[in-house]
This record gives sequence, structure tokens and C-alpha cells, in this order.
Amino acid sequence: MKRHAPATARNREPIAAILMEELPESGLVLEVASGTGEHAVFFAERFPALAWQPSDPDGTARSSIATWRGDADLPNLREPVALNAADATWPVESAEAIVCINMVHISPWSATEGLFAGGARILPAGAPLVLYGPYLEEGVDTAPSNLDFDASLRARNSAWGIRALADMDMLAAGNGFTRTRRSAMPANNLMLVYRKKGD
Repeated sequence: MKRHAPATARNREPIAAILMEELPESGLVLEVASGTGEHAVFFAERFPALAWQPSDPDGTARSSIATWRGDADLPNLREPVALNAADATWPVESAEAIVCINMVHISPWSATEGLFAGGARILPAGAPLVLYGPYLEEGVDTAPSNLDFDASLRARNSAWGIRALADMDMLAAGNGFTRTRRSAMPANNLMLVYRKKGD
């Protein structure tokens, strides 16, 4: 059954504009935590030279992704796979890029740790790990809406919450990644690009 995320229609174009500049010309893009599947369809259509691999740990989400995929009938959009970012092994063994939208703040920190560890395993040197979502930045005033959102997230699950950009950078560095981009996005979100350092 198809699920809908209203934010997708608002953020997909700005996200795609940055992906256009950051993704490789060809190869496999692994989307971690694909959710409804709407982004996967949109990006697979926008980037026909790339194979797009959606994933999600939730069976209901994968069902939605599969339905969107079936209706779109795009040759480069693959069947969704079950992937929990926190797991030590992933069902995808190699990719040319990873895209992860709105996962970091609605999952335990272990999922973000696993995301970078997994990226280190499957990405080649120089490849991008692209993140979208809200973050807290030292020296930058946090929008009141983000503070309220953070409080609501932590009330729902104490392991959730908007992460500090400094913590993201430190985690990335520990897994062999360097942040190469920070772009302000709609609704007080950021687009972060980390690239894997050479061996």
C-alpha cells in the first residue's frame, strides 16, 4: 500500500539540485531509510543513468516502496531491500554513493554510527555519503521550530533527537570521511555531504 510523506513534495526538488552536483554520473546509489518510496521514484526518474537501490528496515515502508516502484515502472529503480543502518552487515556490498534523508534524528545514534561504518565498508575512495535533515550547529541560532521538533522527538523516544553537526563531523572522521559540503535547505534543514578519504 502506498504511503505519502507531505514533506517529499516540498523538498525533493532542492535535494535533487544538490544531488545533481554531488552524485557520480553512473553506478549504484544506495538510499538508506527510504520511507514511503516517493523520493526513490523521483530520484530514479531524475537520474536515469544511476541505478537506485531503496532500502528500509520496516516492512510496511518496503511495501509502500514496492508499490510506488511498480506504478513508476522505472528500469533503474531496484526492489527495496531490508536494511537496518545499525547492523554490522548490509545486504548491499558495494555502491558508488549513499543518500540518507531524514533518518538521523528519528533513529538511535547507533543507526548513524552504523551508517558511517557501513559507508566505510561499501563505498570507494572519494564517494559521497549525502545526508538531509535538521542539525544543531554551534554558533548558529537554532530555529524555534527545530527546538520544538527536537523536544517532541525526545518525548516520543528518548534515543531520538536532532544531532549536533560537530558530533556528525567527529563520527565521520572516525570512519574515514571528510565533510565537503553544508548547504542550507528549506524548512531549516541542511544538506551535508561527506566523502570517503583515499586509502
